[in-house]
Amino acid sequence: MTLDASDVRAAVAAGLIDERQAAGLMALGQARRGARAALDPREEPFELFRGFNELFIVVGLVILFGGWAALTGVLAFEMLGMQGARQAGMALATMAGLAGLARYFTLRRRMVAPSIALTVMAALMAVQAGLSAGWAMGLAFGPRFVLAAATATLALAVWYAVFRIPFAIALVALGVFATAVAVQVSGGALPDAASDLFLLTARGPFAWVTLTLGVLGLAAALWFDMGDPHRVGLRSATGFWLHLVAAPAIVNTVALTLLDAGTPAAQAALVGFVALVALFAVVIDRRSFLVSGVGYVAALAVIMLRDGAAPAIVALGLGLVLLGAQWERLRARLMRALPGFPGKDRLPPWEIAA
Repeated sequence: MTLDASDVRAAVAAGLIDERQAAGLMALGQARRGARAALDPREEPFELFRGFNELFIVVGLVILFGGWAALTGVLAFEMLGMQGARQAGMALATMAGLAGLARYFTLRRRMVAPSIALTVMAALMAVQAGLSAGWAMGLAFGPRFVLAAATATLALAVWYAVFRIPFAIALVALGVFATAVAVQVSGGALPDAASDLFLLTARGPFAWVTLTLGVLGLAAALWFDMGDPHRVGLRSATGFWLHLVAAPAIVNTVALTLLDAGTPAAQAALVGFVALVALFAVVIDRRSFLVSGVGYVAALAVIMLRDGAAPAIVALGLGLVLLGAQWERLRARLMRALPGFPGKDRLPPWEIAA
């Protein structure tokens, strides 16, 4: 259900809102419709920087951060935080300085690239603070890393709440994953290989944890997306970064498990799974979900199928090119063909692509 100008005027007449609020609502609605109309329907909004000046500032921030780390020794990762409480305090003080910079470059200047750089630096400092605090508390190796991962995740969640940097939510999601894995390792469940993190048939709970967190991350991404279906605000940008984290966690886990089976049935199931992923990406209008997920499938095919992977990779690449070229038309037809389902009216409009 949408509101038009007559509804806003009726709300004023009923005394629900005043004239100033009505003007603000109407201006906001026009701005959102105009922003969406200005977008090419074949494009998915994505922004890493808004000009070379932002890159120039990022270079300065990196040099400043590197110099400060060399001067204070705040990045003593080689000793795993062995300087204890003093190192933790220095890391927290550095985070406070980074927050001051973010207050200017993010909240005041609204710069994208410097905000991302400051978020990465804050994440490093949060990890260092957790490691150092764990050493000062006398924790063993495993619990120390649980504390570091949990500290970084909590700090980044606060960072996102304060500065609303969409990229920060991706680091929060990775922090949750790192914390979950660290808890399992601390409890004695050691993976035999890195692939155990994604192989459902492997010994241990790692792949199931990965898949579960991927599904939760996807649910959170959709929640952000549905709060900004026109893709013009920070909620949509936040959903974008969550999709980039959730898609590999889901697709890589299922794809690696099917490829590891090595049977014709499993390979056919993999083809069907990739097709379902493509359809889902079209419905939610997120190329980022499809590209990040299918990219893992292609990489895994090269690794596990070796020479026999070439035809599959060619077919996959051709399919992506055709899908990208006809995305808006295919989505319009698909959405019109689909019956109504919960949340369909909160997805990005598809009539514009007809």
